Amino acid sequence: MAYAWHIGDVAQIDPLTDSLVGEWLSLTEVAGRLGLPANKVKQLLRDRKLLAVTRPDGNTAVPAAFLDGKQVVKGLPGTLTLLSDCGFGEDEALRWLFTADDTLPGTPIDAIVSHRGTEVNRRAQALAL
Repeated sequence: MAYAWHIGDVAQIDPLTDSLVGEWLSLTEVAGRLGLPANKVKQLLRDRKLLAVTRPDGNTAVPAAFLDGKQVVKGLPGTLTLLSDCGFGEDEALRWLFTADDTLPGTPIDAIVSHRGTEVNRRAQALAL
């Protein structure tokens, strides 16, 4: 089944950020993995519980790392909200989440997946100061 996605302005990311993320999922794939209809996935995007961007190839996608089986990674929505409140655009948030940080260690998204979101959020808040 094909879906027509109309979610407003979606940030275009640069090739470097695209390569940092690695694996991407189309919005249709996200709907399938979460077992949700298209309108519910669009609502997750509007509510900043997920983040989608336009990749250099012109396709709109979500990082595969944002999903854990049939759900959004626990703690991710709060971090996305915090990054937005700190002034990060979608492209900047993705770049930050997928850039290695020796103090974590690993990337912020790796730490969130490993249930260390509090550490990630502290670092994000410090960037806003």
